[in-house]
Amino acid sequence: MKLTKPVFAPLNRRGVLKGGAALAATAGLGAMPTGLLAQEKISVAAIYTVPVEQQWVSRIHNAATGAVEAGQIEYQFSESTSNTDYARVMREYADSGVDMIIGEMFAVEQEAREVIAEYPNTTFLMGSSFPADENYPNLGVFDNYIQDASYLSGIIAGSMTETGNIGMVGGFPIPEVNRLMHAFMAGVREVKPEAKFQVSFIGSWFDPPKAKETAFAMIENGADLLYAERFGVSDAAQEKGILAIGNVIDTQADYPETVVASALWHFEPTLQAALANHKAGTFKAENYGVYSFMKEGGCSLAPLGTFEGKVPAEAMALVEERTKAIKAGEFTVEINDDEPASS
Repeated sequence: MKLTKPVFAPLNRRGVLKGGAALAATAGLGAMPTGLLAQEKISVAAIYTVPVEQQWVSRIHNAATGAVEAGQIEYQFSESTSNTDYARVMREYADSGVDMIIGEMFAVEQEAREVIAEYPNTTFLMGSSFPADENYPNLGVFDNYIQDASYLSGIIAGSMTETGNIGMVGGFPIPEVNRLMHAFMAGVREVKPEAKFQVSFIGSWFDPPKAKETAFAMIENGADLLYAERFGVSDAAQEKGILAIGNVIDTQADYPETVVASALWHFEPTLQAALANHKAGTFKAENYGVYSFMKEGGCSLAPLGTFEGKVPAEAMALVEERTKAIKAGEFTVEINDDEPASS
């Protein structure tokens, strides 16, 4: 099992990261008085239902640790928090007086919103499948809308598959996963219209063995390329000598002969927008998911690494053309949140 390591390891169950004078100097802020810098920092707490190594959460965690390094925030977090314990941890952080709480309330929408309503003076930035609601003015919602990069990775996949039989393993069929799969498939069909897809969901956000087992079954059924929405899929591809496309993080260095390309999520624009609004006193109920779009710098296609020069030139030319058009607002990748099905 190969995981992206966090920038900082938690000190205990609840990691605490605080930037001091030396850290500020490293970030180019050392000329500011330490006391003044501390006063301007926003205290942020994050609640994750999985380990911070998990790919989706790792992007949020890394953006937060980057803000620590820049002297913007003080940061603490809880990882592997169960759904049944989520509301309690939210209240605990809110009672401690933190300025902002970041989390992922996909499985606890009702309970989380009840807590949010109890703490109107606390800012909440939460991953959610539902739109912003003015009844919760202190709640900004987000999701990883990286369909632009997923579409581009699909173009590359379509040019690299020989059989046109592609396996796709996801966690749960929720909008944030569905839209990426659809965008990927649309990209594949740009260069391989006759492609067929095997689609399966493992019912977990972090179960590499199950994802690997599911991927093996797809390979047995003829897949010669896999879409690795979950950890474990690329391991199966590597063992069987076929190719894979990554998602959210760049695992090319871990699978140099397997992972051709990856759609990357950059949470930094989302977090920076929320911090700026909080500091300005203008934070309100709105959809922060738009900051994941490519034109906002929220997603990109990872470098090809060892596959540089191995992807057909025609496909790379199309990727470049579409990338420019997407950033210029001249090409829009469809957002389809419906559950994808095998073809």
